[in-house]
Amino acid sequence: MQVYLVGGAVRDALLNRVVTERDYVVVGATPQAMLDKGYTQVGKDFPVFLHPKTGEEYALARTERKSGTGYTGFICDASSSVTLKEDLMRRDLTVNAMAQDEHGNIIDPYHGQSDLESRVLRHVSEAFSEDPLRVFRVARFATRYAYLGFTIADETLALMQNMATSGELKALTAERVWQETKRSLLEQTPDVFFTVLNEVHGLSDWFTEIERDIQTPIATLKAAVDLTSTSNENADANTTLTTRFTAMLSHLTDDEAKSLCTRLKVQNQVSEIVLLACKFKGVLIKTDNTPNDLLDLFNGCDAWRRGERFSLLLTAFAPYARAKNIDWSRQSKHIQQALAVANQVNVQDIIATGVKGPEIKKALNQAKLNAIASLRE
Repeated sequence: MQVYLVGGAVRDALLNRVVTERDYVVVGATPQAMLDKGYTQVGKDFPVFLHPKTGEEYALARTERKSGTGYTGFICDASSSVTLKEDLMRRDLTVNAMAQDEHGNIIDPYHGQSDLESRVLRHVSEAFSEDPLRVFRVARFATRYAYLGFTIADETLALMQNMATSGELKALTAERVWQETKRSLLEQTPDVFFTVLNEVHGLSDWFTEIERDIQTPIATLKAAVDLTSTSNENADANTTLTTRFTAMLSHLTDDEAKSLCTRLKVQNQVSEIVLLACKFKGVLIKTDNTPNDLLDLFNGCDAWRRGERFSLLLTAFAPYARAKNIDWSRQSKHIQQALAVANQVNVQDIIATGVKGPEIKKALNQAKLNAIASLRE
């Protein structure tokens, strides 16, 4: 039994990047042999085991043969006769098809080190086209390593285009597509992800609403990157993700945005900000809003009970507003002031005047309108 460090850990170490997780491949072993050594089996489709002390993943060397559509239609052979070279051959890119033995020696049968030096993302074999998820994975790798000057090999781009136009991307699950998208949106240059997909015609199945005018969402995404990497240096990943994704979709109608978010199964904490931005963008960028306009905004966003969400909406909407040449610092400050004074209205004070039943809501809204109007005085 021989154990090798494989994939991303080898690649990133050679690029002098921080290695955050390590995966290992085991050659010449059986599932029972792994269990006998105390490993815990977790893989169902193919044998993957967790180390009894470190918890790191150890997978038996395997080969895969296409047996159906999508990214799950494979027959796996993880017998003890599978060699390291055969295991590495099934991987997507040459830079991901390297291994390292216990002595630190690099095993590189598909010239991944050469492609690292040349800054090229190149597929290992024609079997690349058997897994449609790789179109999105390569776009993500191009995004992650764009700052180092990496580009995609022409022959790999051609394969990706053939895969996209074949209709196989439709067989992917929304969860997998969104996962690749989400991870790309958190990179330094997330626009590369969508630029690559557009180049290989990979947007039509999952990003239909932005494909027809891709330059607009890319421009606002770039603006969002500038914003989240400067003024919001301490923003958490959710704020960054929400701001960047909202920036991309704010030009859509709320129905279009809802359709895209539903198709991708975007998590609610992100999609609800996108939908609010698209629904209320007219009010948000209108510099001469009436008290009624602002009250409708606050009621529609439930800003009274969801104050943190409303604050996130204002943050996420900034790139789109600035693209429309709105002084967003001033505009958002005005909106926040209006909300603050409206929030000072106490419903108990209204009830104390003798107002009852349905009239309470009317009186409450009127009091809030008066409070907002007082800002102009």
